[in-house]
Amino acid sequence: MNQILISEKLYVTPEIKKKKKAYKSGFFLSVFLVCILSSYAIYAEYDRNKSEQVSKEILDNMEFQNTTQVVEEEATVVVLNAASEEDRLGTQTVQTEKELDVPEEQKSVASDGTVYFTIGTINIPSIKVNYPILSTYSDELLKIAPGKFYGPNPNEVGNLCIVGHNYKNSKFFSKVPNLKLGDKIEITDLSGKTVTYGVYDKYIVNPDELECTSQMTNGKREITLITCTNDNKQRHIIKAREI
Repeated sequence: MNQILISEKLYVTPEIKKKKKAYKSGFFLSVFLVCILSSYAIYAEYDRNKSEQVSKEILDNMEFQNTTQVVEEEATVVVLNAASEEDRLGTQTVQTEKELDVPEEQKSVASDGTVYFTIGTINIPSIKVNYPILSTYSDELLKIAPGKFYGPNPNEVGNLCIVGHNYKNSKFFSKVPNLKLGDKIEITDLSGKTVTYGVYDKYIVNPDELECTSQMTNGKREITLITCTNDNKQRHIIKAREI
């Protein structure tokens, strides 16, 4: 018995052709966008690692200056029970220590020739943060290291406010929001003196709320760390005072 095989002929309409072409275009566009975004993410991470290296280079190049200087000066010496008035009074050269002012900032030249100015260092052992503190801040400078936002220089009376980037990884101030009450923050000034501060408060504010920068510290030394929330819409505030 003969079998008759019947196949249906598939007709490709202009509408199907358009849809097929649109799907192809969408696919290639998606692949292109994924490549672009991946390249951007890779470059951004490379740029951050490069900035981190510059920051560590500045930290290694910093020199802490001894502010105590030994000087020689003449002093009047009184000899008791001297045989005569002339023998009773005399002068003698003695060595004394003289306190010098702590430098306002220190110049540091990176290997690429860029000049930066530092005012000290910040070390937070609990989250393994150790960076130089730049004397000021800007979008470009914050890519290199945390910077002074407002207030006195390190370890002076008042509220030193330090701002740093939150890259949502392990760099710069990304882990600062994880600090807990009682955690220690070490600030070293340019004389090499280190003061330890303890965290006593933490909260979130809007960008235009600047009460955290107040200098009303009752004559004590305090620091305020400032960094963005993960969505960049608000700011994490960490308050610490000298222990």
